[in-house]
Amino acid sequence: MSKVLIATEKPFAAVAVNGIKKIFDEAGFETVLLEKYTDKADLIKAVEDIDAMIIRSDKASADVIAAARNLKIIVRAGAGFDNIDIAAANEKKIVAMNTPGQNSNAVAELALGMMVFMARAQFKGGSGSELKGKKLGIHAFGYVGKYVAKIAKGFGMELYAYDPFIDKSVIENEGVIALNSEEELYSTCQYISLHIPANEKTKKSINYNLLSKMPKGATLVNTARKEVVDEDSLKKILEERQDFKYISDIAPDCHAEIADKFENRYYATPKKQGAETSEANINAGLAAANQIVGFLKKGISTFQVNKF
Repeated sequence: MSKVLIATEKPFAAVAVNGIKKIFDEAGFETVLLEKYTDKADLIKAVEDIDAMIIRSDKASADVIAAARNLKIIVRAGAGFDNIDIAAANEKKIVAMNTPGQNSNAVAELALGMMVFMARAQFKGGSGSELKGKKLGIHAFGYVGKYVAKIAKGFGMELYAYDPFIDKSVIENEGVIALNSEEELYSTCQYISLHIPANEKTKKSINYNLLSKMPKGATLVNTARKEVVDEDSLKKILEERQDFKYISDIAPDCHAEIADKFENRYYATPKKQGAETSEANINAGLAAANQIVGFLKKGISTFQVNKF
């Protein structure tokens, strides 16, 4: 009997856990639950004899993977997978997957909510502005980017996108203008919504060169990863331009330095909020469970993110 660990320091909703267990019960798998753990040693102990594992923001680090004698697959319930040590997984020929698309609407709604929040002076009573007629640049047009475009249309925003990995026709079929470069996107749009992953090419790629090109009244919205924004560049642009605003759903390392200094032009949520809806919680958990069953029973690896 295959044994599957649900390792969630930040637990799934009860209805999601029950749904995951039902999927595994029907597949003839044993479910092991590790929730709200505070010591990494608990996770290392729990992985010793499992065949598969579901995580959320938990770290499938090299030492965790090394401790798992029978582990065949790790599924991160969510889009990003930088909390999985891919090199360690590859070394042991462990399949790593994510669940793309399951959190997309939740993240997109948050991104638009953040735009409204900053446009309306953080709801502090000051005079604000409207999103209608403003140019929105969607940086990366994957699952989340498409949802952002759909919602932003309802606000009457002008939509632009840049994604070198997606054919322009796909973007334009969604009623969005496809641009040719990051520089063109940033110089065109007052609002930029980030949806790029954090990897060696993208970390610190949102730099002063790009940010300084944004038009007057610029707002950068980050529901991606904090690492993609170069923090020295962020501090510099906030210092130089009184019209520049930044909002993120995960605090940058320089949060303490800029929170008070730029309190009316900067905001970060206390913890990552993109997938924090009951619907996304359930969708991602059930998708992760079904992917594990599909892989262990039939070898289906549709959402595999590593190669070995």
